[in-house]
Amino acid sequence: MEKVDPRSDSLIFVVDDDPVVTSLVSNRLEANGYRVRSFAYAEDCIPALHEMPDLIVLDYYFLKEDTVPMNGMEAYDEITRLAPGIPVIMLSAQEKGEVVLEFARKGIADYVIKDTDLIDNLQMAVKEILER
Repeated sequence: MEKVDPRSDSLIFVVDDDPVVTSLVSNRLEANGYRVRSFAYAEDCIPALHEMPDLIVLDYYFLKEDTVPMNGMEAYDEITRLAPGIPVIMLSAQEKGEVVLEFARKGIADYVIKDTDLIDNLQMAVKEILER
């Protein structure tokens, strides 16, 4: 019997308001065999939680014209309230120790800085989390 690649059954939500980041991350994850759904804002992602993704890659800071969208920490709180078993990787340009510490206190699975190593670091984090 042929072994099924576990990645082909893994659904990952990518939530980021930057279409370039969303495209880069989604394309790389799909190239690695994962199923991906992309959302620009957490408010768009939360109603889709009934699909029970295996992992959520969530931006920390969102910008939206004419409104103040939910930030990544608020979104994380709502995600864990509605679907507590879904691991979340937070993406951010934030390198402040207190912000990263707050992520850790809340139980975020991993934190990846948006820098030139974003894709490589994210790939490693995704693989590690989904293979637990």
